Amino acid sequence: MVQDIARASSLASGRGQTSTTMANLKRSFNNRTCEAPYLIFLGPPGSGKGTQAEKLHQNFRLVQLSTGNLFREHISKGTELGLKVKNILAKGELVPDDLTIAMVMERLARPDTIMGVVFDGFPRTRDQALALQYRLDEKGKCITAAIQFKIDDDDIIERLSSRRMCPKDNTIYNLKSNAPKEDEKCDLCGTALIMRDDDKPDVIRHRLQVYRQQTEPLIEFYREQDMLVEIDAGRSIEDITAQLDEWMPMFIYNAN
Repeated sequence: MVQDIARASSLASGRGQTSTTMANLKRSFNNRTCEAPYLIFLGPPGSGKGTQAEKLHQNFRLVQLSTGNLFREHISKGTELGLKVKNILAKGELVPDDLTIAMVMERLARPDTIMGVVFDGFPRTRDQALALQYRLDEKGKCITAAIQFKIDDDDIIERLSSRRMCPKDNTIYNLKSNAPKEDEKCDLCGTALIMRDDDKPDVIRHRLQVYRQQTEPLIEFYREQDMLVEIDAGRSIEDITAQLDEWMPMFIYNAN
């Protein structure tokens, strides 16, 4: 798949040509036809997965599926699944994979996922990936591609340690890419900005270590199935969005 995308990008000399060129390319998804693009975003914290998932939602109506958001939604609504998750989290335990998968499948069954889905930060482990693939197979669905957001650790530490948050209204700033108008003060209310604990360099390094232990094995898992696509996540938000926009016609074409 990587070769197909590289070929498509080199053949297209402009944005107008890109859609036509990529839409004419074909590849096999293990002899299955996916009914809609289901994309998995892989990458360490701070690689920009969430930002780009939101862009795909805005530009192509793909649902951004985050398990953290699902947990909060079910808990707030008091659903049966939500009550189970609430009790588990209250004990400081991890939500079991079978319960997480059940929530994901319930979300995929809703009508708004007809245009496709971006799995943002899920699956996190090989076991979760296998469980998701098994349940999708049962429903006649399949993963279209896994997109790896590649970025150096030093870039991540610099990016995340530059983040600041307003403790009053939770507005997020970045001192390098989205700085407040007045030095380290919120544009909306003038409150002094703070650095969150999980944005401190030592904490970031620990988060990166956890990512490598749990999630990096998924990269080989999806590469073995010819589903892995790599993207340079060290570039600007606009450049990454433009590249994903170029790739989307092929994902959509091969999903139908």
